[in-house]
Amino acid sequence: MAIEQAKISVGDLQRGMFVSRLDKPWTQTPFALQGFYIRDLEEIRQLQKYCRFVYVDVHKTVGSAGATLRRLVGGSGAGAAGQGRNAPRVTIPCRPVAISHKAYPMPQPARREASNARKLHGQILQGMGEVMGLVASNRPLPVQQVNRVVEDLVESVLRSPDAFAWLARVRDKDEHTYSHSVRASIWAVLFGRHIGLGRRELLQLGVATLLKDVGKLAIPAEVLQMKQRDPRSELEYRKFVQHSVRMLSADAQVDPQVINIVRCHRERHDGSGYSDGLRSDKIPVLARMCGIVTFYDEATNPRGVSEPVAPSRAVASLYDLRGIAYQEQLVVEFIQAIGLYPTGTQVELSSGEVGVVVEQTYDRRLRPKVMIILDEHKRQLNKPRLLDLAEAEDRAKKLIERGKMSAQEQVRILRDIEPGAYPQVDTAAVRDNYLFKGNGQLSRLISRLAK
Repeated sequence: MAIEQAKISVGDLQRGMFVSRLDKPWTQTPFALQGFYIRDLEEIRQLQKYCRFVYVDVHKTVGSAGATLRRLVGGSGAGAAGQGRNAPRVTIPCRPVAISHKAYPMPQPARREASNARKLHGQILQGMGEVMGLVASNRPLPVQQVNRVVEDLVESVLRSPDAFAWLARVRDKDEHTYSHSVRASIWAVLFGRHIGLGRRELLQLGVATLLKDVGKLAIPAEVLQMKQRDPRSELEYRKFVQHSVRMLSADAQVDPQVINIVRCHRERHDGSGYSDGLRSDKIPVLARMCGIVTFYDEATNPRGVSEPVAPSRAVASLYDLRGIAYQEQLVVEFIQAIGLYPTGTQVELSSGEVGVVVEQTYDRRLRPKVMIILDEHKRQLNKPRLLDLAEAEDRAKKLIERGKMSAQEQVRILRDIEPGAYPQVDTAAVRDNYLFKGNGQLSRLISRLAK
């Protein structure tokens, strides 16, 4: 069946509408997701700035706007604008997850939490090394120790998500013990904070994501390290979930909800996952979230690759799996949680300059703070420059209204860049100086970039 779309003037847009097409190529706008729900007035203003009309998916639109559109169209296709760019999807019924974006106060500046986050990060890495060592020798897990450190992680992320986002995104060259489970646990707690999970659920999600791979110690190393597994090796690999559940269930101190998340985190929305082939609502919400962050971290940190890949590639892959492998609502919320340009991402601006995203602007995700390292000719600046894109947009609007600037001159993020594309951009140095040195003391950054 065709996707029914209504052609809507941008002056008539409402919250709850699902924008499936624009009146121009997506690449000529700041909207990185090719299809999204309108959630606030800021998104409507952005659409009004770049478009005259858009196409809205009649059946995906929710709330009163959806009811009105469906009544007007009447199911006959009148007013529809034809099929979208993608083939129609078979919708798998799933109850919406309760979301609260205002459950916690606005985040504190990352610098305020940075030292504490770095200390906790070290403790988690050390603790995971101890956990794996104990599991390998068939000794009891230090459950209380794991719970305490994840409780501290939760409280830190509640104060400032960006401080830990830096630690999940940037890998130091000498960081041999960096763990996928630690990164995924950080993303999981960031995700949970964004949708308003309570502290108990955040703890359960964080602990489960941290411990979900302990069963891999029972899988032969040659199977784990295979880039492409044959069917027999794949079946052997998948047994790690059962091993993890068995190991965690052997300790009475482990929360049963944690074990259930671990048991179900490889299940998929369409029933194609393992170990039990669960689908849709049969998969616990926290397990669905654990599955999403696991996929994202594996996509941004492929096995055998020395540096993370550009987040846009992982986001695009995840977005393509919405409604198939992962619940669509949760995929969209996760992308909003980390931002289209997560903290630590190297980006190129429309001005041609190159920098690193150092902090999110939580009410305007497309307008983070960026430390500019290279000028428009890709030459290294003598002194890195901090650009707050949200503040720059506010200034630009006033100039545009006065006729002193055109909309095309407004600086925005053009694209993210693969780490290593510009060797003179040292993301770890940017992190250290932004979080721990302050804007006025960039001498170490400059000296490291000059090497």
